[in-house]
Amino acid sequence: MGSAASPGDGPAAGQRGPRDLVRVLLVRGLAAVALLALLLFVPAGTLRWWQAWLFLTSLLVPAALFVARLLRRDPELLERRMRTREREAPQRRILGLGGALFLAAYVLPGLDRRFGWSSVPAALVVAADAVVVAGYLLFVRVLRENRFASRVVEVEAGQSLVTTGPYAVVRHPMYVSTLAVYLPSPLALGSYWGLLASALFVPLLVARIRNEEEVLRRDLPGYDDYARRTRYRLVPGVW
Repeated sequence: MGSAASPGDGPAAGQRGPRDLVRVLLVRGLAAVALLALLLFVPAGTLRWWQAWLFLTSLLVPAALFVARLLRRDPELLERRMRTREREAPQRRILGLGGALFLAAYVLPGLDRRFGWSSVPAALVVAADAVVVAGYLLFVRVLRENRFASRVVEVEAGQSLVTTGPYAVVRHPMYVSTLAVYLPSPLALGSYWGLLASALFVPLLVARIRNEEEVLRRDLPGYDDYARRTRYRLVPGVW
């Protein structure tokens, strides 16, 4: 989860051997790339779409480099990031809606490319790609501060709070990085219409954070005090 929890002294999370982990990562990674390419290029009806190729490069190259680094230095963190099964029923519903918005946010720009609904200036496209890369760099920074940052909402035995680095600014810096990657993606793809889907992700993320904080206040000692000290969840001065 994107909250301020870190691993305690309990057993290691990793269960796979190095070769098994590499194999699983390759399968999942190739499947993700194939899915994203299909979502973009099939609706577009063409491979001649420089914005999409630049976006894929901005998104996938940093991800591949970071995964390769974690394989060498922290495979247990990779294991944690690979867990996707939510225990909380509200989170499962939120993820279902989020999946639909994910599809729409990449299919709409493809349709926009095919039918020419909108035209985004090249400078704005490049700027949006820069924000995507910056969002991924923040993601890496958060993981360096909090090795337990999981993709699912859960609190395990032995966890403790992380209150330093990005967590001293907002309570959910991981979700800030998610927004930085996801919100400008349609602009990076040269589409204004895709923003309709990506904008709907914001209230969905707010709902996820509210539910996650209920779990943290209930199960993670010290979180109430941390929340009082660090007032803002996502955007300093706003919320």
